[in-house]
Amino acid sequence: MTPSTTVHSPLRLYGRSGELAILETLLGRLRHGDGGALVLTALPGFGRTALLDRAVAAHRERRTGPVLSATAAPAERRLPYSGLHALLCSAPGPLPLSPDRVLRDGITATELLVLLRELGAERPLLVSVDDAHGWDQESRAALVFAARRLGAGSRVAVVIGAGDETSFAGLPALRLGPLDDDAAAALLDRITEAAGAADQVDPVVRGELLREAAGNPRLLAGLAARLTPDHLAGRIALPWPLPGAEDVLDAHAARLDGLPPDTRTLLLLAAAAQEHEPEGAGTDGALLLRAAVSAGLGPAALDLALLTPSGTAGALQRAGERVHFSHPLVRRAVLHRASPQRRRAVHGLLATLLTPVQALPPAHPHPLPFPSPRRPASGPALLPALVQRACAAAGPDDALADALEAAAVAPRQHAERAAALARAAGLSTDEAVRAARYAAAAEHTRLAGDAGRARALLARVGARPAHDGAHLVRGLLALRDGPATDAHEALLTAAALLAPHDPRRALDARLGAAEAAWAMGDALAYLDALTRIPASAADPALVQYRDGMCAVLRGRVAEGQALLRRCVESTGRAHDPAVLLRGGVAALVVGDVDGACRSGARALAAVRAAGPEALLPQALEHLAYAELRAGRHARARAHALEGLHAARRTGQPNTASHLHAVLALAASVEDGTEACATHADAALAGAGPHGLAQAATLASWALARADLAAGRSGEAAARLDPLVRPGPRRGHFATRMLAVPCYVEASVLAGRADRGRGGDPVADAVAEFAVWTTRTTDPQAPAQLARCRALLAAPADAAGRYEEALAHHDRAGGDFEHARTQLLYGAWLRRRRRTREARGPLRDALVAFERCGARAWEARASGELRAAGEAVEAPAAAGGPDPLAVLTPQQQRIARCVAEGATNREVALRLSVSTRTVDHHLRNVFAALGVRSRTELARVLGR
Repeated sequence: MTPSTTVHSPLRLYGRSGELAILETLLGRLRHGDGGALVLTALPGFGRTALLDRAVAAHRERRTGPVLSATAAPAERRLPYSGLHALLCSAPGPLPLSPDRVLRDGITATELLVLLRELGAERPLLVSVDDAHGWDQESRAALVFAARRLGAGSRVAVVIGAGDETSFAGLPALRLGPLDDDAAAALLDRITEAAGAADQVDPVVRGELLREAAGNPRLLAGLAARLTPDHLAGRIALPWPLPGAEDVLDAHAARLDGLPPDTRTLLLLAAAAQEHEPEGAGTDGALLLRAAVSAGLGPAALDLALLTPSGTAGALQRAGERVHFSHPLVRRAVLHRASPQRRRAVHGLLATLLTPVQALPPAHPHPLPFPSPRRPASGPALLPALVQRACAAAGPDDALADALEAAAVAPRQHAERAAALARAAGLSTDEAVRAARYAAAAEHTRLAGDAGRARALLARVGARPAHDGAHLVRGLLALRDGPATDAHEALLTAAALLAPHDPRRALDARLGAAEAAWAMGDALAYLDALTRIPASAADPALVQYRDGMCAVLRGRVAEGQALLRRCVESTGRAHDPAVLLRGGVAALVVGDVDGACRSGARALAAVRAAGPEALLPQALEHLAYAELRAGRHARARAHALEGLHAARRTGQPNTASHLHAVLALAASVEDGTEACATHADAALAGAGPHGLAQAATLASWALARADLAAGRSGEAAARLDPLVRPGPRRGHFATRMLAVPCYVEASVLAGRADRGRGGDPVADAVAEFAVWTTRTTDPQAPAQLARCRALLAAPADAAGRYEEALAHHDRAGGDFEHARTQLLYGAWLRRRRRTREARGPLRDALVAFERCGARAWEARASGELRAAGEAVEAPAAAGGPDPLAVLTPQQQRIARCVAEGATNREVALRLSVSTRTVDHHLRNVFAALGVRSRTELARVLGR
C-alpha cells in the first residue's frame, strides 16, 4: 500500500503573529543549541493550545529533535507526580528513568533537570505541557525548578500553557489577549467560508457574533457553528441568548468548582447583581455585602472572595466601592453553571434588597414580592429592583413588563433604559407591544453610542410594516453609517408614519432627513425636509432656524440672516446639545464664526455632562470645524482627533469621514502634503460610497491647499476648478465659496487666469465671491476678496489692493490668512524686483506662519525670503527630528493611521491595500521605531 504524500498545512492562527514570532525565536535558539522556557497564559478559548500545537508541529517538521508533550488531566490533580508520569510516557523511546517508577517513588527536581539535559544531549529537546495549572503540585514544582535552570547550552526548551502564571513565577510569561477586530473578522470569514455561507452573512448578524465573542476565537467558532444558514443570512431573527458558548463557559466555570460553596454563592450574587448595572460598571460592593448577609454567608466567604485573589483564581477584583469580575466570561460562566432555580432565587433576593421602602404602603412593614406597576412608586428609582424581578421571572409577565417600561425613563442613562426595555420586550406576550419595546430599546441603545447593538435589537423587531419607531432608528443609524440618500428617504418615511400619533419623533425624523440632505449636498432636498416641519411642532428657535435657512437658500438673504441671528441668540441660552449644534450651524451660515465656536463648546460640555453618547462625535466635529474657520488649526486638530476616536467607538463612519476632512484641512496648514493626503484619502474613501458631498468638498479643498503650500499651484487649480465652477461635480452648496480664494490664488500662480477678461472662470468666481461677501459677516471675507482682486489686478492697481486686504486683516485678526496675504504681496513685489520692499511682508509672513504653527507654509515663505536676498535657515521640524524619517512613505501613512486608532482593516480600506500588506508593514514599523504596541506607536508619534 502506497503511503499518502499529502501535506496538511497547519490551521492558520489569526491575530497571533506576534506570539508566533516569539515562539519561533525560542525554537530558533533551540536549533542552535540554546534552551529556554516560556509560559503561555490565557483564559479558556483564547488559543493557548493551538499555539502549543503549532510549536510542537514546527519542531517536528524540521526534524530538530524529540518532543515530550502532555496535557493535564483534572481527575489526576491530587495524584502526586501524575503530571510528570504522563509527560515521560510521551517519550519516543526508552528513558533512563522509568515513568512508572516516577509515579511510584517520585522524582526530585534535580533529577528531572538532569534527565531533561540527558534527553537533549544528542538532539535538541522540546517539552510542551498544556493546562499545567491542572497538574499535581509535585509535578508542577519540579518542572518549574528545572525550567528556571535551562538556558545557553542546555539544548532543552520548555513551553508551558496555563490559565494563570501564579504557579510559574520566575519564568518568562506571555499572556494572550483577545483577538483584535481585524483578526476576529478574518476568523469569522474563514469559519463561514468553510460552512459555505461566507457571502451570505448579514452585516448585523456578523456584528452581533463579533460582539458576543469579544475576541475569543473558540467562542466565536462555537457561536457561528450553532447558527443555521437562515440565521446567518438574517432571514430569521437570532436566538437570544446565542447558543454555542457552553463549551467555553464550562471551561471558565471549571476553574471555580474547587471553591467552597459559600464562595461560589457569593460569586453568583456578584454576577447576578450586575444585571441591572450598565455594561462594565461592576457590582455595588455595599449591595453585595447586604446580599451576602441576607443569604447567611459568613465573613470567611467575603474574605476569600474579595481579599484573597488566589482563593478565587482572580475571579473578583475590588476597585473602590465597586467589585468587578476579572473577565466578562467569568461572570457569564458563574451564571451559566448555576441552575435556573438557584439563579431565580438569587435575583429575587436582590430585587427585595433593591426595592425602596418608601415605595410600599404603610400597612406592609416588609417589601412585597413585587410592587404593582399601577402604583405611582414604580418610577426610575425602582428600575434596578424591577430588572432583578425580570431576571427572576420564570416566563412572560405583562404586568412586570409594563412596570419596567414605566420605570425606564429619565434621569436613567440611555444604556440602562435600553436594557430595561429589552427585558420588558422579552416578557411581553403581545407581538406588537414586544416589537415596539424592542424598537424603543434600539433607539436608546443608539443614543448610548452602541450602533451594533442597536441593529441587533432592531433585528428582533421583525418585518412588521406598522413599526414606525423601527423605521426612525434605522434611518438615524443609516445617517451615521450608510448612504446619505438612503438615510434621507428612510427618515422621510419614518416622519410620515410617526406624524399622526407621535409628533415629537416625527420632528426628529424630519430634522434627520434635513441633515442627510445637507451631507449629500442636495439643497432642494434640504429645503423640502425643512418645509415639512410644522410650526406647531417646533420651538421658536427651531422655527427661526427653519425659516431663516429656507430664506437664505431661496435668495432672500437679508431676511434669512436676520432670522438666523435671532436663532443664534435664542439657542445660546439652551442646554440641549442638539439645539446648540443647530445654533452653531446658523452662526456659520451668517458668518458668525465666534458664535459658532461658543455654540460648539457649549454643546460639547452638555454632551459630556448628560449625554447622549451618540452626539459626542457630532459635537466635536462641529466645534472642530468652527475652530478651523476661526483659524485655530491646532485646536481644530485636537477636537477632530478626539471626535474621530469617538466616531469609531460609537460606530459612526460617516462622521469619521467628515472629521478626516477637517483633519486634512488642519494638516494642509500644519503638516504638509503627506498627513493631509492620508486624511483626505480617508475622507474621500468614506464620502464616495455614501454620497457625502460636504466631506468630499472639504477633503479636495484640503489637498489643493497642501499643493499650494508645496508650490504645486497647477495641481491645486485642477483640484478646485470642478468644485468652484458650475457643473455636475460642483462642490457642496454651503462650502464651495470658502474654497474660492484658494482657487483664485492657484489659478493665477499657475497662469490659468485670464486677468479678469470676459468669460474667464476665475473672474466669474471672484464676482460670485464678492456677492457672497456682502451677505456674510465672516470677518475674513472682505480681506480675502481684496486679495483675490489684487491677484487679478493690473500691476498699477495690485499694490493698492494688497494694502486694502492687509487693512481688512488688521481689523479681522487671524494669523494664517493675514500671513497668506503678506506672502502673496511679498512675492508680487519680489517678482517686480522690488526686493527690499518685499522682505518686510515676507518676513512678517514667515513669523506669522511660525506663530500659528503653519509648518507647511513656512518653507514657502522662507524660500521667497531667500529669493529676496535675505539669509534664512530652513524651518526645523516641530519638536525635533521627525520619528517617522526612518520609514518609507507607505510605512509613514500606515503608522499615522494606526496611531489615530484605526484597525488594520480600516487602514487597508483607506489606503486601498490588503490587510496582509498592512500587517507586514506594521511589523516593520514596530521594528524600525523600537515599539511593541499600538499604544507605544501613538505615544511616539504624539511626541
